[in-house]
Amino acid sequence: MQGPLVKFLTRHPSTLLFLIILASFTVLVTLGSEAFGTGFVSTSLVKTLGKTLCLCLVALAMDLIWGYCGILSLGHIAFFGLGGYMIGMWLMYERTRLIVMQAAENTQLPMTPQEIQDAVGSQIFGVVGGSEFPAIWMFSHLLSVQLLMVVMVPGVLALIFGWLAFRSRVTGVYLSILTQAMTLALALYLFQNDSGLRGNNGLSGLQNLPGRDDTPQSVISMWFFWGSAFALGLGYLCAKLIVESKMGNVMRGIRDDEARVRFLGYNVEAYKLFIFTLTAIIAAVAGALYYPQAGIINPAEIAPIASIYLAVWVAIGGRGRLYGAVIGAAVVSLLSSWFTGGQAPDIPLGFATLKWVDWWLVLLGLSFVFVTLYAHKGIGGLLEKLQTGTSK
Repeated sequence: MQGPLVKFLTRHPSTLLFLIILASFTVLVTLGSEAFGTGFVSTSLVKTLGKTLCLCLVALAMDLIWGYCGILSLGHIAFFGLGGYMIGMWLMYERTRLIVMQAAENTQLPMTPQEIQDAVGSQIFGVVGGSEFPAIWMFSHLLSVQLLMVVMVPGVLALIFGWLAFRSRVTGVYLSILTQAMTLALALYLFQNDSGLRGNNGLSGLQNLPGRDDTPQSVISMWFFWGSAFALGLGYLCAKLIVESKMGNVMRGIRDDEARVRFLGYNVEAYKLFIFTLTAIIAAVAGALYYPQAGIINPAEIAPIASIYLAVWVAIGGRGRLYGAVIGAAVVSLLSSWFTGGQAPDIPLGFATLKWVDWWLVLLGLSFVFVTLYAHKGIGGLLEKLQTGTSK
């Protein structure tokens, strides 16, 4: 007897194909890694691929809210960053505490708990001229609480912001401006030294797992890569379950004609608030997995321009197609790493030299314009056309 999940995958073979491709990709990277395989895939590349999977997850959340519900949110990168800050607080605190404890072993008199706390505070906040722990660091020593905060802080912020915006029936470009204003306000607040999160310095050293000094980075990078792949697979499956349900039909109705859906008796604001909060949590989980692989997070990561990049990824991949959002984020992210990392060869033109590091954003902008004018269904739409042409 088949279970509900098996029946769902049978009815939607594209979802099963996506999960198989993701699993196969994960196995191939593992077999080629320095930690568990041949070493063909370097540790730095594993981290890049792991971060790319996290960006695919946040793009998936963006497509769910924009492509299916019609809400162009320019604030989801803020939730992405908050997820990184929440887990980064524990990583930085615990790592610093272990360093202080190790240094205290050479002292003649053992340090008291208060002295250890003061030393940790000086190490973390000395860069901004402080030594005392702000109130928001109250539970930074508890991993379980900080993991809960990864979900709760962005979720509550999205719930409050969404309730205020949707109950006022703010829609369209005005809602997009409000979400971008929220992102800008959060970024400006975090830039301040008295924000409690080290201002412009941000949180650093996140790639070093506390208590794992003997574990090589090649192994740690694979752990995060596996976690990112699992989160993306689970996120894709949950998103697909939503869009193929009755809720998904209501979301499409809201996207196409909100007034008619409201006239039919549906509580439009409740649906929008639910999906806005859910996608904020998904984005936060992606950020919590991304920044330990990046090693550092600062307020510049939450700049409004990052939210625009997120919308560009989804548009290029194909809005309203979950796999399109994943493809768009993966393609643009990997190309960005290649072009801006100096790996793309410069092109001499005689009178000047074309340096991709300087021209990558121009190329990305032109790609977005091309997609908007001539291929508004994105890469996903082109794949569908190729599939249709092949089947004929």
